[in-house]
Amino acid sequence: MAIAMSFCVRSKVFQRYSQQDTKLYSLLGLNGARLPTKMSSCLLSRRYAGGIGGPTPGQIMLQGEDAEEPTQTERKKTQPSWSPTFFRMFESAATTFASILVLGLAGYGYHRYYKYLVLKKMTRAFEPGDPVLELAALGKGITKTVLEEDDQPWVRNAEQLKIDEIVNGTHHGHYHLIIGEKGTGKSSMLLDAMQKVGGEGISMFEAHADLEIFRIRLGKALDYEFHEDYIGSLFSIKGPREGKTALLDIERAFNKLEKVALRRRDIVGKPLVLIINSTHLLRDDEDGRDLLELIQQRAEQWAASHLVTVVFNSDDYWVYERLKQHSTRMDVLPVLDLPKDHAMSALRQYRVKNFKEEPSTKVLEEIFDQVGGRLTFLNRVARSLDMLETCDQICRTEKTWFLNKCWILGEGMDDDVMGQQKYAAAAMVLAKALVDQEKEILGKGTSHPGQGQLLPQIPLHKAREIMTRADFIQSYDHINIFTIDAQAMVRADSVPMQNAFRQICREPGFEEYLQATLDRISAIESLGRTRELVAKDLTPGK
Repeated sequence: MAIAMSFCVRSKVFQRYSQQDTKLYSLLGLNGARLPTKMSSCLLSRRYAGGIGGPTPGQIMLQGEDAEEPTQTERKKTQPSWSPTFFRMFESAATTFASILVLGLAGYGYHRYYKYLVLKKMTRAFEPGDPVLELAALGKGITKTVLEEDDQPWVRNAEQLKIDEIVNGTHHGHYHLIIGEKGTGKSSMLLDAMQKVGGEGISMFEAHADLEIFRIRLGKALDYEFHEDYIGSLFSIKGPREGKTALLDIERAFNKLEKVALRRRDIVGKPLVLIINSTHLLRDDEDGRDLLELIQQRAEQWAASHLVTVVFNSDDYWVYERLKQHSTRMDVLPVLDLPKDHAMSALRQYRVKNFKEEPSTKVLEEIFDQVGGRLTFLNRVARSLDMLETCDQICRTEKTWFLNKCWILGEGMDDDVMGQQKYAAAAMVLAKALVDQEKEILGKGTSHPGQGQLLPQIPLHKAREIMTRADFIQSYDHINIFTIDAQAMVRADSVPMQNAFRQICREPGFEEYLQATLDRISAIESLGRTRELVAKDLTPGK
């Protein structure tokens, strides 16, 4: 009985220390190691037979040394393995590569789709219908003018037929400059030609002095956003708009337009038409000249390949002067005032239909003598109740404009206004020269019965000689005092302006007043060139 109890106590002590060894092995990562849980009963009886109480820890350790040794397979299982680490590394690399691949494919797909969408939108911009025509239709719905009444415009057979051929694509292989004074009907004829074809294959926009505004208006006409709606940055793709200038954006828009024109030529067989209205609003500085040169280079290329017909519409002569330097395929179309017989006939018909009155030939001739054949003036006169009073008001307005811009101050002017008075005196000298030439023409009686009295005109180089200045004439043309036509002839901007010249030059004492102003200018210039030397204290012996 005592021997059995001793054996049970020893077994419990051994079990307790075995549990402690198991915890130690688990901390070392050797969970699979075989533990000495069984011992021979003979060994236990021999080792612990003479002892009283349980075994000591030292005895248990000695007992563990005599346990069975683990096999080779069990030792391999207890060694650490690198396989899970390599698997996790491969899994992370595969995930990263798949993410990059998906991002790249999505970015490339979006980039290709965006390019396709840009060309599609630009192609749609040349389909029938145009915002300019819609605005013109709204204007026609509000009020009627002489030009729009019953679709019977002023008689402009030659110019209108030529513009119709340009706009509908019949006349190609050239680019065109339509030049003429303000209010002669250039834009109206372009809109009329666009309306006849429904705006198909045509885009028209207004020029502006600021290149950024010009860029925006060009983009609106072509339905091109200049990559401002591009979201490629989400895919780490840098947009072409970043850090670029307006001139580069315009060049990029022309590249897209060229692609659209190539596709259209294969389908339709006609070139596109791009109309730049009010080209004279561009500044005659470095930026403006660079822009005009860029457009002209494209116009020359497109005209040679019959892709796009570019049409410039300008009121000022400097645009023609600039384009002529590098032009080989440019066609110039001057637009002048209406002849006398056409203007009188249309005015009579309008008054008969809308006012139930037929003006006499004498009244119509007087109206023509005051306002000429300028369409913008004839429209105002035709819709007024008192036509002669309206003519007088137009003449007064033109005279006031000329005096406000170019009146001279006489002999008592201050030297602080020297620059402005040079500008004004040169304009007065040229106006007097035109009035003097008009007297010679009237003396010779050189007038055409169908066209009426022609305005006097002077060659451009002679006008500069008369003014003794070569740089003022362009500014006079820009503010609509004088005009320069495509043949480089200088004349008054309109018949009311020539009437203003005549009235001013006929005022009593005008020639003496003008001469006094010129003498004062010469005296101030002489003082500026003279240096006075003062000798002081030159008494002998001092």
